[in-house]
Amino acid sequence: MKNRILSVDIFRGMTIVLMILVNTPGTWSNVYAPFLHAKWHGYTPTDLVFPFFLFIVGTSIVFAYKNKETNAGTYRKITIRSLKLIGLGLFLGAFTLSFPFIKDFVEIRFPGVLQRIGVVFFFAAILFIKLDWKKLIGVSALLLIGYWLLMTLVPVNGIESTLDRAPNNFANWLDVKVFGTHNYKPDYDPEGLLSTIPSIVSSLLGIFTGLILTSKQKKKATILFGLGGSLLLIGHLWDFIFPINKALWTSSFVLVTAGWANVVLALIYYLTDIKGIKFGSVFRYAGANAIVLYFLSSFISKLMGLIKVGETSLHGWLFQKVYVQDFMSLELSSLLYGLSVVAFYCVLAYVLYKRKIFIKV
Repeated sequence: MKNRILSVDIFRGMTIVLMILVNTPGTWSNVYAPFLHAKWHGYTPTDLVFPFFLFIVGTSIVFAYKNKETNAGTYRKITIRSLKLIGLGLFLGAFTLSFPFIKDFVEIRFPGVLQRIGVVFFFAAILFIKLDWKKLIGVSALLLIGYWLLMTLVPVNGIESTLDRAPNNFANWLDVKVFGTHNYKPDYDPEGLLSTIPSIVSSLLGIFTGLILTSKQKKKATILFGLGGSLLLIGHLWDFIFPINKALWTSSFVLVTAGWANVVLALIYYLTDIKGIKFGSVFRYAGANAIVLYFLSSFISKLMGLIKVGETSLHGWLFQKVYVQDFMSLELSSLLYGLSVVAFYCVLAYVLYKRKIFIKV
């Protein structure tokens, strides 16, 4: 696309690289704290990664659909892309090595990362096409406030609701009620049904950033820094009564993560698009085939966990034989394994980019 904003491509690629890194440590038993999700309330750098991707999905929607005529074909393409993403996610959740290569139905996880991306993309794209920016602000506020009220005021089985990980947590209860055994955990799913509602706003906030970047406004980096700081302030204030929580994708979590996304994107935009400093090419390559890299990394990682080598998996054997050394801590060994995986996919991204192979899902 002509006149691409380089910082957006770098941000997208950076996010997908980080998604791969935090998802593929050498061992989950030994991981440096910043590379782990918060146990429940609160957030770590790792908790920023997935909302960053939903955020940049929204920004990309602006580039794809702003000032373009829409017709039935447009909605069909949006729907097909959403279904493809959901289908790939369901495949990852269902695949196993034993014939017929599908888990027993009761064991298949229905929600997931790609499923959420598909659903969020669908609603964010439709809303962007149908509504102007003022109405989008109204929808965003309605969804965030509505979710807060649902989570704090609606009793569960006659018991006052809680935001802790408990049976009377409304989002957790609904996931168990609707999905049963098809959740990530027996009592909840981090990509659950109800928490998908506020995650749509993560993408809508990315749309507002896209509108700023494609506008004729001057000092766009300053505007994005200001927007990011404002969202961080409001989100952290809301945290006092509606805690920041990725598993529940709370409204405060939406604002805080979008705030950080704007700050990071503003910095990259200032350095690359304004100052013309060249860096981050590897991220640009990764961003060009972001979904493909994420799917491949998830699928191959799953394969390596399923293939047995003696009493352990291929993943475990490789980690123990190559990366576990007496002169290194297990945390460092685990990180080096993850960095090696990232390096492999960065090389793959480079090859695809240079050969002009862009696989759209």
